[in-house]
Amino acid sequence: MRICYYGDDFTGSTDVLEALTIGGLRMILFMDMPDVSTWHEKFSQYDGFGVAGVSRTMSPEEMENTLHPALTALKAFQAPIVHYKICSTFDSSPLTGSIGKVIDIGRRVFPKQRFTPLLAGSPALKRYTVFGNHFAGKEKEMLRLDRHPNMMQHPVTPMKEADLRVHLAKQTSCTIGLMSVLDLEHHGTMLRECLNEKLDQAPEVLLFDVLTDDHLTKIGELFTEESENEPVFVIGSSGVEYALVSHWQQRGTLPAVSERRTAEPADRLLVVSGSCSPATCAQIEWAMAHGYAGIRVPAPLFFEEDSEAKSAQAMLLSEAERLLRAGKNVILYTALGPNDASILETQHLMRRSGHNQAVSGERIGGQLGEMARALIQSTGVRRVVLAGGDTSGFAVKRMNLYALEMIAPVVPGGPLCRALSQDKWMDGLEIVLKGGQVGPPDFFDRVLHGSS
Repeated sequence: MRICYYGDDFTGSTDVLEALTIGGLRMILFMDMPDVSTWHEKFSQYDGFGVAGVSRTMSPEEMENTLHPALTALKAFQAPIVHYKICSTFDSSPLTGSIGKVIDIGRRVFPKQRFTPLLAGSPALKRYTVFGNHFAGKEKEMLRLDRHPNMMQHPVTPMKEADLRVHLAKQTSCTIGLMSVLDLEHHGTMLRECLNEKLDQAPEVLLFDVLTDDHLTKIGELFTEESENEPVFVIGSSGVEYALVSHWQQRGTLPAVSERRTAEPADRLLVVSGSCSPATCAQIEWAMAHGYAGIRVPAPLFFEEDSEAKSAQAMLLSEAERLLRAGKNVILYTALGPNDASILETQHLMRRSGHNQAVSGERIGGQLGEMARALIQSTGVRRVVLAGGDTSGFAVKRMNLYALEMIAPVVPGGPLCRALSQDKWMDGLEIVLKGGQVGPPDFFDRVLHGSS
């Protein structure tokens, strides 16, 4: 086994699955933690695995109860690299999805490693870290994360600071060092000496800048060397996998060019969106302008439990079923962008019913998953997109899947996967789990036609 990982949300977990599979490894993504004996009995031909979680929505107390046993279980597999996957936009706060809390837990589970590596940048996703400040691409421009409109207005973890060290210092008391873009211009022995000089200052966490693919290759080399004597626990985006794969390919332990993966077109597509991202809004609007049928899922359906709400949901599903049976592509969506009036309505209903943000995300995502499952069973649709980093994980948990394998890339961060399930309706389902900000306006049509 080369690597195992735990994803803080489902969409990010498939992002890592994609990076490793395209790199030439055989990987599988589980919905729940496998045990060691089952792994050796049934899955030993794989190069590694991931576990899809929802810790990005958790409080520090919930993270402690979930992640300490999860990371301990991953350590038992004795993979050289154990990766806790975070979003490439560093979504976190002291109270929700705290990356600092993960660092604290990881240091207890992996007490022998010299430092905790931290890597957020991923050029494939247009995410860059320069002198500790993080940047994300928006269309054709690069914006500092605290100037990026999507992240500034994130409904759960708004980004107020682009310097990741400053942002993280509010979540952990650990000291944080930096391996900067200038440090990463060194090569070979000089690069290792530079790393050791940084570690002479005894940082408990070391943040790695990333500006170029060459930086990633060097970081992959350093991570691999660190893992030769002791398993290394790494926190970061899918940039971790791109770094490792690039180094392994350069070293010759992976093929330099991986097999091209393609997918056949589907006859119909069902999209279920709990995202309020501007990118997803543009995708929904593009699709509806090109013949897709859009059906809004009103906020009361997630919080009201009277006969009127149940009747409204039944009518909504009946209409979606009718359209799918007629060969139409259908989108069920909760909002069109961050300024949609439904967001305030949802927040009002959430407060009135006594739910916090995390519980509401689980409630919304869970019901969207049940709707998707009902439509899959009633119409036989075999290709589905779940959009929304926070809600899609909860949706998948209601769909009775136990694992995913990648079929083919569509856009970086949003691969087409095949579901494994004991349920005959779900087994073999082709599914994309899409973060809110992933993909161009015609993304859904690319999924429908199996094109990248």
